[in-house]
Parts: sequence; C-alpha cells; structure tokens
Amino acid sequence: MTWLRSLPPQAVWHDTGTRVFPYAARLDGHWWVLRLNDFPEHPLLTLFVDAEVVGDLEDSQAVRRSAPRGPLPALTAPERAEVLRLMAGLGPYGAEAGAPCAGDWCTCSILTDEYVARHRTPS
Repeated sequence: MTWLRSLPPQAVWHDTGTRVFPYAARLDGHWWVLRLNDFPEHPLLTLFVDAEVVGDLEDSQAVRRSAPRGPLPALTAPERAEVLRLMAGLGPYGAEAGAPCAGDWCTCSILTDEYVARHRTPS
C-alpha cells in the first residue's frame, strides 16, 4: 500500500453526507473520495480517485494539516448519487483489493452499500 503524506492542496472538498466516505472533491473531471476507516485497526483514511485506491493516510498530523476543515459545501443530490455509485462495494477496508476485512475486531462487516448510503445525522 502507498502511504500518503498529504491530500491534494488544490482540492475543494464537499460533504457527502455519509460516515464512510465523508468527503469528495471533483478535480480535472475525476472524483477524489476519502474513506474513513476503522482506526486504529486500519489506516485512518484511504484516498480513491474514480474508485481506484491511491493510498492511505495514517499520520494524524498529516491528516490534520491536509484534511477538510469546518463546514463544507454539500454535494448536490445527483453528485452524491454519482459518488455512491462509483464507490459501491468499497466501504470495507481491503475491498479495493478484493479482500474486504471480515475480522471480528473491526466493524467493516457492517459497511454495506445500504449502510454507506444512509445520510449521516448531525452530532
């Protein structure tokens, strides 16, 4: 796995309304999507570009420096639907490699497409 030091600085991140893929950005016609993993069992975040894994972010300092902050604009309903279609089946860590995590010690087994599509409720 490739370990990333930061996220692309030119990205304009949007709130997807999901807990699994909380942020997405459209760069040069491609969807950049962050998956929030079951940390510390897995790396904190995984970055995808058009549903292809780019790498993981585990260094909390790097994530703090480069992750989206504050209230973000929400994706439109069609954009959200497009991102969810693109990321279908990729909720569990390892799904991108054809080996989704199924360990007793993590919550990956609940990360079905139905679960992923649920709107996050405000905290």
